[in-house]
Amino acid sequence: MLIFSSQSRGDDEVLELWYDKPAEDWIEALPIGNGKMGAMVFGGIEEERIQFNEATLYVGQPHDYSRPGAYKHLKRIRQLLFDGKQKEAESLARKHLMSDPITQVPYQPFGDLKIRFSHGAGGVEDYRRSLDLEYAVAHTSYRMGEVIYRREVIASHPDRMIAVRLSANVGGQVSFSLGAESPHKGTTVRRYGRAGLELSGSLPSELIDKRYKIRRQFDSPLNFQAKVEVEVQGGRVRYVDDHVVVEGADSATIVLAAGTSYRNFRDVSGDPAKVCSGILEPLKDKSWKRLKEVHVEDHKNLFNRVSFHLGASSSKQQSLPTDQRLIASQKQDDPGLVRLLFHYGRYLLIACSRSGGQPANLQGIWNQDVEPAWGSRYTVNINTQMNYWPAEIANLAECHEPLFAAMEELVVSGGDVARNHYNARGWVLHHNFDLWRGAAPINGSNHGIWVTGGAWLCQHLWWHYEFGGDRKFLERAYPIMRDSARFFVDFLVEDPRSGKGWLISTPSHSPENGGLVAGPTMDHQIIRELFRNVIEASELLGKDPELRAQLTTMIPKIAPNQIGKHGQLQEWLEDKDSMDNKHRHVSHLWAVHPGSEINWRDNPEMFAAARQSLIYRGDEATGWSMGWKINFWARFLEGERAHALLKKLMHLTRVNEPSMDPNESGLYPNLLDAHPPFQIDGNFGATAGITEMLVQSHLDSKNGGPLLHLLPALPPEWSHGAISGLRARGGFELDLTWDSGVIQTYRIRSHFGSSCKVLVGGEEKLLELTPNEVIEWNRPVD
Repeated sequence: MLIFSSQSRGDDEVLELWYDKPAEDWIEALPIGNGKMGAMVFGGIEEERIQFNEATLYVGQPHDYSRPGAYKHLKRIRQLLFDGKQKEAESLARKHLMSDPITQVPYQPFGDLKIRFSHGAGGVEDYRRSLDLEYAVAHTSYRMGEVIYRREVIASHPDRMIAVRLSANVGGQVSFSLGAESPHKGTTVRRYGRAGLELSGSLPSELIDKRYKIRRQFDSPLNFQAKVEVEVQGGRVRYVDDHVVVEGADSATIVLAAGTSYRNFRDVSGDPAKVCSGILEPLKDKSWKRLKEVHVEDHKNLFNRVSFHLGASSSKQQSLPTDQRLIASQKQDDPGLVRLLFHYGRYLLIACSRSGGQPANLQGIWNQDVEPAWGSRYTVNINTQMNYWPAEIANLAECHEPLFAAMEELVVSGGDVARNHYNARGWVLHHNFDLWRGAAPINGSNHGIWVTGGAWLCQHLWWHYEFGGDRKFLERAYPIMRDSARFFVDFLVEDPRSGKGWLISTPSHSPENGGLVAGPTMDHQIIRELFRNVIEASELLGKDPELRAQLTTMIPKIAPNQIGKHGQLQEWLEDKDSMDNKHRHVSHLWAVHPGSEINWRDNPEMFAAARQSLIYRGDEATGWSMGWKINFWARFLEGERAHALLKKLMHLTRVNEPSMDPNESGLYPNLLDAHPPFQIDGNFGATAGITEMLVQSHLDSKNGGPLLHLLPALPPEWSHGAISGLRARGGFELDLTWDSGVIQTYRIRSHFGSSCKVLVGGEEKLLELTPNEVIEWNRPVD
């Protein structure tokens, strides 16, 4: 049986992005990261720029964003909505129910390393820059005369630093000047040690919010520092002003550490100098070879769990630089490029979300702007969640940890908001949070007041348990889920308009469409799933029987999904959907994906209505929206439609392209999602969508385990292929091969022992597996 268990360096195409010229713009540079630090590598010839970030560098300070006494206006706001007075309700809510202040703070760039080279005479030939996804190394090489110059850049998670290796094939040819700078005023750079630099600074207390046209002032007590050390082999090292100058070396290694005074969301009393020293001191006796070995081993331990093949691309396709290959893929399908994009999402998640760091924000961990788009914060009306859609199924469960750690803090800040804004127990999170864990509604009442951000995040806790079966983790996750459910026990109210005794969510809205309302469909879908998950978790743990009974009673009273006059799934309680509405959010289809309440097996009529809504919404979308629609069409079991959206996403968007439609998207030359501007969620949505086309496990089998649906939405273009290492609910790991669109082999391993049903080609097979048991199946030979 053909099973691919790891990436191969044999006949398979190497997983790398590569280019024949340096990056001219930030969005053309190549990303590296270790979960705490991120960097964009430009690959310049005369000068290398390495723009770097550190995950805790935000303006502002520990702050309670909630507004005491806001709940006193809640009853009046609800009544205005019941009376159809939406604008009056929004006006009152804006005055009394919003965050204090009304906006949150942006993520900040840290600084730049600038390496200016002193080459010999001669033109540049054989230039190549690349990012090796399997090894997580950014390479740059070129030839000048007889000298071949090479550069390697890594971001090591075990050693918590970024390192640059400079070398040449001829001794004594490595000469350069190293400088450091930051966009923040007041930053100082001074000499450090025998051959190093120290960059220190503080953050601004005023910014101009271009989006909302306001001047924002705040205290920013957070301090930051980066330390750079240079180790050379041969040659001479000296200082010239605030630069390290290396002359005539055989090779050189530059190591960068960065830290801030952030300790946690309520404490900024840390010492960034101590952080940097704590990183650099243990590395003093480590060679470049060892630094790289430790980094590569750590990265490959995660990355090589999954292998994916769709057949070989043509030699012509493989010979093209990645940006040119993206253009060519629009005319001819390129299976190797699909494989590359799938693994790029996995690579990016490893790079920007590791234990001990912050969750992946709107740009992952990479940002060069003091005022980044949308603050580069955490938008939880889909974007943050989408960042983590590949984590469990694509075998990167550990990368989920920073999100869970942030949720434990959001329970605290969200508890203040629940009490002060809604007079409710538990905790609530609206559509954004930042480093200081702001959980109150921000920006505007017509879109900021949306109460199910935290409830949606709780789905990720439940997924982690479903896929991994870790009871100890469930003990940790359950209080977070339970207290989110307790909020909605207090928050839901009976709708006086329906006469049916429905419980509804209000005030809220359907992101980011239609303004403040009573009873958006998406809220009810999320709350029902939250309640069901809490009920099951409480049964497993033997806890809170009274709450369990209360939630069980409430679920059937929550306003149901409804089919409207156009045959669509209604986005609101009222049948008011416009078939001309092409909004990028398709929030009312949450129960199709990432939820599972609406599905092909249990409620085909509602499933058809949801499909009709997606057809009406159309294919035009920004990057993350296109990623979501790929997942939708996979759940609708229509691989051809999912593939068409994936191909639509895979078109080249040039930097600052003047004809760029804000409702259209593609990929920048470095394959990052061109939202526009750059947002990373579209990359993760694409990776998740590809997995949903190949394996689905969101339905139960009716026999106590999941239904493992193999190749549920395989497009005709992927007629043969193989994938291994995907995970499914119930603690299963799967390997598949197929030919002519038909499963040839599958291999299923149970990590903790469970039953499941395997659905292949319309036929179901019940399996009972013991812990670590492996079942293999081969299609019979005719």
